[in-house]
This record gives sequence, structure tokens and C-alpha cells, in this order.
Amino acid sequence: MSGILIKNGRVIDPANNIDANLDLHIVEGKIAQVGQNLVTENAETVDADGLLVTPGLIDIHVHLRDPGLEYKEDIVSGTQAAAAGGVTSLACMPNTQPIIDNLAICRYIISKAQEQGFANVFPIGSITKGLQGETLSEMGELKEGGCVGFSDDGLPVVSSELMRRGLEYADTFDAPIISHAEDLSLVGSGVMNEGPVATELGLKGIPWVAEDAMTARDIMLAEFTGGRLHMAHVSTRGSVELVRQAKARGVRVTCEATPHHFTLTDEAVHGYNTNAKMNPPLRSVADRDAVRAGLADGTIDAIATDHAPHHIDEKNVEFAMALNGIVGLETLLPLTLKLVEEAVIDLTQAIALMTCQPARIIGIERGTLGVGSVADIALIDPNLTWKLTPEKLHSKSKNTPFEGWNMKGAAMKTFLTGKVVYSR
Repeated sequence: MSGILIKNGRVIDPANNIDANLDLHIVEGKIAQVGQNLVTENAETVDADGLLVTPGLIDIHVHLRDPGLEYKEDIVSGTQAAAAGGVTSLACMPNTQPIIDNLAICRYIISKAQEQGFANVFPIGSITKGLQGETLSEMGELKEGGCVGFSDDGLPVVSSELMRRGLEYADTFDAPIISHAEDLSLVGSGVMNEGPVATELGLKGIPWVAEDAMTARDIMLAEFTGGRLHMAHVSTRGSVELVRQAKARGVRVTCEATPHHFTLTDEAVHGYNTNAKMNPPLRSVADRDAVRAGLADGTIDAIATDHAPHHIDEKNVEFAMALNGIVGLETLLPLTLKLVEEAVIDLTQAIALMTCQPARIIGIERGTLGVGSVADIALIDPNLTWKLTPEKLHSKSKNTPFEGWNMKGAAMKTFLTGKVVYSR
């Protein structure tokens, strides 16, 4: 049988309720055995003593910028950054150029990732053609071509009627509609969270109600249609509470939170720091704490990065002109482990939020270490401390608000279908 034998690690597999010191035997890209003191002939042995052995992490909200904006990121550099962060599967958002609203673009992304990538890439198709918010995309064709969900991320679907039809249509093949919740009329020319910091800096604010109003609308539409709704990057107290109440009523709604929204507040904008500019914006302490509470009680189903690379010239401008977003694939793991250290969530919850739970949302057969499953695995040192220096990031773009931070926790080895794609 030979293959690879990972020994002496602490295996954490929330999908199978496993947290124990076990060995893993990989044969032909799949997990052949899980057990204590496994003995195999001629297998290559990897000593995981002192390490966590988890399913490869899954990030269901990533902007790879490929095709069309490869100067910011491409499928190769983006998946390299993913592998360095222990991420083996990611879902890429459709606001590329051209938009992921047709079969050709979908196939291009999947084939390039398979041929040149360091992680599995699952495209998210657009809800509307060209992200124009006018007519639905060919969802059935896109789903058949490999899309795992639909979103106009970066933009809300303004028309309630169109959003209703999207939820109904996507539900016929059990795909989620991923909502970017934002009432643009309330956002106006706002560039950061509305509050004391915006006032102090003389910047136009975006009120929390811009997110909450659209979250409420989309939840009502999901309740009305019975469709599957996933709320992207929840950032306000109100949004978390709306999802909590909707789940209690049986609405088919899930949601995600980003590490920057559960770590930072709008205080990070001080000094007009454009690397603290994102959409939704960094919010108040109360909002951040509500997101953390939502992770703790299970209201929030997944942690996703909203990895949004931009060239330095697009950030090195006055605050109002700077583009929204930060890179996040390589800081996902340490910032999530910080929640464990701070006793917000436990280690099993943290791993579940980055593996089996996001896998369920987009319906992919990943995020588990069960026998017969694909050997996408992360070996993690939860105690390794390292300083974030942007130049060392694998992403083409370096736009991060965490420059100079001391991080704790890192992927030491990342396996994709049983092959090492990253080694620290």
C-alpha cells in the first residue's frame, strides 16, 4: 500500500467528532486509514508531533482577480497564498473581467486551477448577467459547469423581485444565493463606518442600517421562497441578530464572518489607513463583539476571508479614493486561533468554522478526514509565533492592516490530494 503516513499528530476532525492523537495513512490521494499506532510497509513517514492534523481549510469567499485583473492576483499566486495559509479549497467570487456569468469563464478558472494551482478552486457564478442587476444569469448552465453558488458580491441585488426569482431558480438545483447586504441609497458616498471615528476624521460614514435593512429583506425573501440564502461578511449587531432569529424560525439561512470584522474596529482607520478600508466597513466595538458572540453560539456558520487583493497604487491614495478590501488567506488561521486563545470559541469550533461547515454551505465533498475522503490536510503548529511582514506574503498584493503584528499559529505543511503543496 505504501503511500504517506502522518504520525503522532493531534487529529481534529469536527465532521467526525474526532479529537485524538492518531495516525493518518494516505494512499493514492485519499485517506486509507485513521487509527492509533498504524504500521505500513514502505510508506513515507511524516512526523506531526506537536502539530494539529486537520482537514485542509476551506475559504468560501475569495477574490482571485483572474481573469482580467491579474496584476492584483491570479489563480497561481492566490492558490499559493491559500496553501501557505493551510487553505486547500476556496470559492472565488464572480467580479472578474469578464464576469463569471458564462460557461467559458467558469471552465477557464477550473482548468487553470487544476493545471497550475495549489488549491481546489470552486467558482461562484453571478446572480445577474454582468453584475448589472437586470436579468438572471444562466444559473443551471453555470451549476452544471462547476459553480457552487451565486452572488453579485461587491454589489447587492437591488431589485427584490429579481432576488426572489434568483432564490427560487437556484433552489431547483440546491445552490445557495450569497447575498452582499447593502442598501446603496443609505451608503451614499460613505467610505467608513458612521460613528465617532468618522466624525473625528471628517469622513462620510456608512450607517449600520445600510447592512441591516438589506439583510432583513433577503431573509424575508428566503423565508417566502424557501430558497437557500447565505449572508456574506456579516459585520453588524443587527445582521447577526436577524440571522439568529431567522434560524430559530427555520429559515434556510447561513452566514459567514471575516477575521478583520471579528478582530478590528473602525479605530483602525485612524491615520487615514487605507488598508483598514473595506466593504462592509470595520464597525464599532459593540458590532465586533456581536460578531464574536455569533461565532460562539453557532449563529455564524463559517469564517471566510473576503481576500481582496489590490495593487499598492490603488491603496496609496486619499482615503475616499482607495479601493475596498484586504488580503486575508495567510492571516485566516492565526486570527481565528486568537479567538481560541481568548476563549471566544474552542479549538474544535474554530476548525469546524474553517472546514466542514463552509464545505456544507457550498456543497463540496471536502472538510473531513474520514476514511475514503480526499487527502486535503493541514498540519498546523498552533504555538508558532511569527511577525507579519507584507513582503513575505505569497499573494501578489500586500494590502493588509496587520503589518507588523505578531501572529501565533501557522500551517507547517499543506497536502492537496495527498501531495505536499506547501512546507514552511
